[in-house]
Amino acid sequence: MSNRRTFAIISHPDAGKTTLTEKLLLQGGAIHLAGQVKARGAARRARSDWMKIEQQRGISVTSSVMTFEKAMDNGETITFNLLDTPGHEDFSEDTYRTLTAVDSAIMVIDAAKGIEPQTRKLFEVCRMRSVPIITFVNKVDREGRPVFETLDEVADALALDVVPMSWPVGMGGQFQGVLDLATNTISRPEGDSREFLGKVEEAPALPDDIAEEIELAQAGYPEFDIEAYRHGDLTPVYFGSALKNFGVAELIDAIAKFAPPPRPQPSEAGTIEPDNKEVTGFIFKVQANMDPMHRDRIAFMRLVSGTFKRGMKLTPSGLGKPIAVHSPILFFAQDREIADSAEPGDIIGIPNHGTLRVGDTLSEANKVRFTGLPNFAPEILRRVALKDPTKTKQLRKALDDLSEEGVIQVFYPEIGAQWIVGVVGQLQLEVLISRLEAEYKVEAMLEPAPFDTARWLKGSDTALKGFADFNKSNLAKDRDGDPVFLARSAWDVNYQQERNPELTFSATKER
Repeated sequence: MSNRRTFAIISHPDAGKTTLTEKLLLQGGAIHLAGQVKARGAARRARSDWMKIEQQRGISVTSSVMTFEKAMDNGETITFNLLDTPGHEDFSEDTYRTLTAVDSAIMVIDAAKGIEPQTRKLFEVCRMRSVPIITFVNKVDREGRPVFETLDEVADALALDVVPMSWPVGMGGQFQGVLDLATNTISRPEGDSREFLGKVEEAPALPDDIAEEIELAQAGYPEFDIEAYRHGDLTPVYFGSALKNFGVAELIDAIAKFAPPPRPQPSEAGTIEPDNKEVTGFIFKVQANMDPMHRDRIAFMRLVSGTFKRGMKLTPSGLGKPIAVHSPILFFAQDREIADSAEPGDIIGIPNHGTLRVGDTLSEANKVRFTGLPNFAPEILRRVALKDPTKTKQLRKALDDLSEEGVIQVFYPEIGAQWIVGVVGQLQLEVLISRLEAEYKVEAMLEPAPFDTARWLKGSDTALKGFADFNKSNLAKDRDGDPVFLARSAWDVNYQQERNPELTFSATKER
């Protein structure tokens, strides 16, 4: 199990996350685990952004999974499970669910832009999951701000100690290259190769400001502590340029050397250790129509414990009866291969027709329930109006599918025929309309809804019925049939909570 590293790449838009993902895959040789298939030529540049809207807008709007192997300098072969997450803050819920399936993360920061508001939201998501972070400051060969300011922002945003593992000498002024603090060697990108300028002590006399920078980098920050990093108290910081493949090899080495192997996962009965013999896992993502020719539906399972073998029977907690997993797949973005086996930390896809849902636990004995995959209250609510009323059935199927994926949440009001969708950000609505048309051939419009947010209701049947008698116009059911209060404002939520203390108005719902 120690040769598995399952990690996510997170960043704000345009920080170079997708470019870094592709360069990590190139460094790893783009190897599929199952068939040891090496891509060649242009095919090695794997596109993790495979959806039409992603390619049109140039941003990631859904998480992708890529598995590859790399032989390290010490002779060990590491299997990397890389999860590329959406870069936009509107998809923080998808990022949160992805972070439940990883053991560490790489945060990519644009050296010229530093920490942006949406970057802070991603930091908060990481902190909620206690995911250890390696920070990669990208684009250091371009004109940017002084590195001291960037590092201070990282420390403030994360509330962690920052430890530079390398240092961009002369950044913000005359860029000289990157100093490797471990070897005291300066190098800089030249095209796709690196020019080593040699040991600092062997270099010609350095300008006073450059020498002062190097001295500060060597003495002004704490030393790296692997336990503090894995505990989430410290982040090592690397500098480089993904576009020029500079610093990427060091980043892979850091993941292999420092990032934790598969970690225990929380369940209702306590934590489940990866060395547990029983095969267990949980569904953290469902993706429909990855292959538009086959209208497929794939559930992404993070294997928590045991050694999975193709064809074995597992019981989903949401179903109660075992299913045989005959065609498990390993991913390389949109491409896939049959997986004959998998170990803790691996991500496998399970084709299904609606049997598996996000939050489901799969196990051999059906005695485990993993926790920690919630839905979050939407911040924008809209009514859905069909341009062609005869396509009501197709719209219902599409909304259920997209709600299951986490693209939207869907609510069916107790009064009124128009269904309501809820999202965290505006961009999700654009994705909804695009995918309705491209994948389901449904043309729809979004209209303003008289509601501002939603809360899940919990309480006794008597309390719920009493509340419904006076608030039927504000009630809806989610796709699971659970009661939801549609609020016109935050004040409305607080008012109803005070008037109905026997009810819980929850902003999250465990899936």
